[in-house]
Amino acid sequence: MLHSTSFRRRILARVGIGIGAAVAAILALPGLAQAHVTVQPGTAEGGGFSVVAFRVPNERDNASTTQVRVTLPEDQPIGSVQTTQVPGWKITTATRKLDKPIEMFGEQLDTVVSEVTWTATAGGIRPGQFQDFDLSLGQLPESGEMVFNALQTYSNGEKVNWNEVSADPSVEPEHPAPTLTITSAATENGSGSTGQGSPAGQDEQITPTVQSENGSDSTLPLLFSGAAVALSLVAVVLARRGRRPAPVEGASTRAREDVNV
Repeated sequence: MLHSTSFRRRILARVGIGIGAAVAAILALPGLAQAHVTVQPGTAEGGGFSVVAFRVPNERDNASTTQVRVTLPEDQPIGSVQTTQVPGWKITTATRKLDKPIEMFGEQLDTVVSEVTWTATAGGIRPGQFQDFDLSLGQLPESGEMVFNALQTYSNGEKVNWNEVSADPSVEPEHPAPTLTITSAATENGSGSTGQGSPAGQDEQITPTVQSENGSDSTLPLLFSGAAVALSLVAVVLARRGRRPAPVEGASTRAREDVNV
């Protein structure tokens, strides 16, 4: 009996360690996949206006993100760049003069927004959190890509520049630049439009994304549950094996005596 109890305890201890290791591995996966500044969504229809969000996770466990600066592509000037209020952040913009004016709604524009900066006024993005920063952009190019630069500043003075573009699409650089893919505009139909309407903020209210305390993927609970169930089944099987009854002493001797009789 003592041997069986000791065996079960050892099995349960090993299974507990296995569950802990599995959970740690699962929790690490979303962090690796999302630990950089990205554009959400990653695609937009070309030729019109679109609201995109720059998603900024905090990669540090000992500092908060206190400032985010996004620089727009120089070779793709955008005539309308509009911000929306983000609670706990102050927003400023900088402009630049164009060598060659661009036309927008029949007007010639020779000055455009070149960068947007969000500066924290109430603690910033704390460890384990992320924040979305919305921008309304228009008119977008007809197709191709828009590559932005994002400078992330932490409360300890550290700065991380997200501005790298890999020559090999299969290899992600250490600090990839947030990139927006522009798709060709859909054909106008009775219920839709080609995206040539008014910029966001004039006809509709942009709702800022609320800061979240968990940047994990929504599949995390499913993965965790699956791993826990699988390891629990292993524990049950092994524990049952450890509870097999020991042979009764003298039983084999009595059986042999019965045969002899």
